[in-house]
Amino acid sequence: MRRGRKIGLAVTASLMAVAVAAGTAFGVLALADVTYTAPRVDTRDTSAGVAEAADVPTPTGKPKATPKATPKPEPVSEPLPVFERGDKGAGVRELQSRLKQLLWYPPDITGAFGTVTQKSVRGFQRKRGFEATGAVDRRTWKRLVAMSRMPTDDEMHNRLVPGPTILGPGDSGPEVRELQARLSQIAWLSGDVSDDYGDTTTSAVSGFQVKRGIPSTGEVDQTTMDRLLEMTTEPTRDELLNRDPAPVPVAAAAPLDPRCLTGRVLCIDKSSNSLRWVVDGSVQMAVDVRFGSDELPTREGQFAVSYKSADHVSSLYETPMPYAMFFSGGQAVHYSPDFAANGYNGASHGCVNVRDYGAIQSLFTQVSIGDTVVVYWS
Repeated sequence: MRRGRKIGLAVTASLMAVAVAAGTAFGVLALADVTYTAPRVDTRDTSAGVAEAADVPTPTGKPKATPKATPKPEPVSEPLPVFERGDKGAGVRELQSRLKQLLWYPPDITGAFGTVTQKSVRGFQRKRGFEATGAVDRRTWKRLVAMSRMPTDDEMHNRLVPGPTILGPGDSGPEVRELQARLSQIAWLSGDVSDDYGDTTTSAVSGFQVKRGIPSTGEVDQTTMDRLLEMTTEPTRDELLNRDPAPVPVAAAAPLDPRCLTGRVLCIDKSSNSLRWVVDGSVQMAVDVRFGSDELPTREGQFAVSYKSADHVSSLYETPMPYAMFFSGGQAVHYSPDFAANGYNGASHGCVNVRDYGAIQSLFTQVSIGDTVVVYWS
């Protein structure tokens, strides 16, 4: 044996002896802490161990899907306008034409969505209780289409082209008599009415057409008839037979307010929904009227006509007010197409609405600035 190996063995033996001498307990614990782990005591029935392991189910079929998190709904954006300011084209022409049918757009059709069109749309929206943006969204367009008809190409391009004749020179019968009676209501025909469509009727129809911007043919086409029906009422039997007018309706024959008995007075009775034009205590005309809502009531009291405007449009509500006769601030007596169409189902913004176009047109020519206006409950 080599001397080096002997020396190594001796050193190893010496180190072991020192370890034992330094503390046997420490050395054993150190070794145990490093190399030994105590077994876990299992209190279960060991006889069931194999069965329990065997009873662990083996997955069969498709594994159950892990439920996915419900995605958050995306915010709903407002629908883009169908038409808005700055738009141009055929669609805008149709829009303007439909508004024109409802008296919301007075000027010629341009096909350009500008300030006038925006104001017309805003007024239409406000009247229907929509948000008055002035831009045509889908809701506004749907309501407008429902209330109007598809305009013709001529209408959308301001072309005055007469339509097929409904009544014309040489015709006779009850339809001609009714036509003449309606023309008489709005002072386009004087004298007695008859069954014959002659020169006098032709001249009256032609004048009516010129005034309304309808091709002047002297013959009644559908456009002429529609406009005439809008402006007049169903002729009474007395009108058709050239008899004196029937007595004033019972509702309008209620006693007059004492303030209405002197001078020239628009005597407006809220109790009977009537307006009577009274001159020196004598009733010259009586028409149905409606008033403002509880939120925007028609003011009561004695006033005077301060201003008249035949083709007025409200600057506040952007609503047409034909034949307006102002008597108290922005409140006026005027024709209302909404009243004519919907009756007492609606209300004004405080004005006195008249639904008889022929009557208000005639009244407008008779009433002068300074005439008295009395609004009262009887």
